[in-house]
Amino acid sequence: MNRNNFADASCPFDEAEFVLYGVPFDGTSSFRKGSKWAPIEMRKASYNFETYNGDLDVDLADVHVHDMGDCEVYSSVDDTLDVVFDTASTIVKAGKIPIMMGGEHSLTYPCVKAFNDKKIGFVVMDAHYDLREEYGGIRNNHACISRHVIDDITDKYVSIGIRSGTKDEYEFVKGNKNILSFTANEVFDRGINSILQDTEAYLKDCDRIYLSLDMDAIDPAFAPGLGTPEPFGMTPREVRTVIRRLAPKSVGFDVVEISPDYDWGVTAVLGAKLIREFIAAKWKSMKH
Repeated sequence: MNRNNFADASCPFDEAEFVLYGVPFDGTSSFRKGSKWAPIEMRKASYNFETYNGDLDVDLADVHVHDMGDCEVYSSVDDTLDVVFDTASTIVKAGKIPIMMGGEHSLTYPCVKAFNDKKIGFVVMDAHYDLREEYGGIRNNHACISRHVIDDITDKYVSIGIRSGTKDEYEFVKGNKNILSFTANEVFDRGINSILQDTEAYLKDCDRIYLSLDMDAIDPAFAPGLGTPEPFGMTPREVRTVIRRLAPKSVGFDVVEISPDYDWGVTAVLGAKLIREFIAAKWKSMKH
C-alpha cells in the first residue's frame, strides 16, 4: 500500500477515466499558509474509507483512477500556474477527467483554462468572492481567481456559499447580469435543493461545467484547517449535495485551501471524502 498515492488510484494513466494530481503551492496565501501540505494529507486520509459508496451504489474499486503525483512548483505563482496548465491540458487532451488537489485557490485558473472552452460553465463553492483584479500587487493572487475566470474564460459563472468580500466586490456582482451568486445565508434560508434548481436552470445551455471547491465554503466548525476560515458557512452535507448533483455535467474538479497544520486531520479527511464523492457520482452518471 503506497499512501503517497490516493487510495484506489492505481490504474495506469492510459487506462484511467479520472486523473488526480496535487499542487503543493501556497505562495500567495494571505492569512494562514500551509495548504501546500494538503495534497499529501488528503492522500493519507483517503485510506480511511471503504471502496463502496452505498448511497450511490458505486464501488470505487471498479473505477479507473490514476494519481499522477504532485506538480513541480516554483516560488513564482505565475511559473507554477504554467506548470498546472500544462498538466491539466495533458489530462484534458487525453480525454480524461482531471481532479486537482491544492494548494491555494489561485491554482484553479489554469485548470479551467485548460479546457479552452468559452462556453464552459464555472461553479465555485467559496466563502469569499475572490473578485479582485489584483491583491498585494499580485494579479494571480488567490483572492483574484473568480475575477480572472470571468474576465478571461467564461461568462457563465456561479458562486455558492459566499459570506465575505469587499464592498466593491459586492457591487461588482450586483452590476453583472452574467454572475449568479448565492450567499451562505441564502443556502440556509432557502435550502440547497432550491439553490441548485436555480443553478441548473442558469447553466442549462452549458454542455459541461468545471466545479471548484474552496474548502472555506464549509463552516470552520466542520472544517477548521483552512487558510482563511469564515464562520456561518455551509455544512458538509450541503456541499456533498452540490457535488452529487453537478458531477454528472462536470468535466473537472478541484479541492483547495485546506491548511492541515491548523487542525487534527479532520479537514483533510473531509476533503478526501468529497473527492471520492465526486468520482463516484460522476462515474455513476457515465455508466447510466
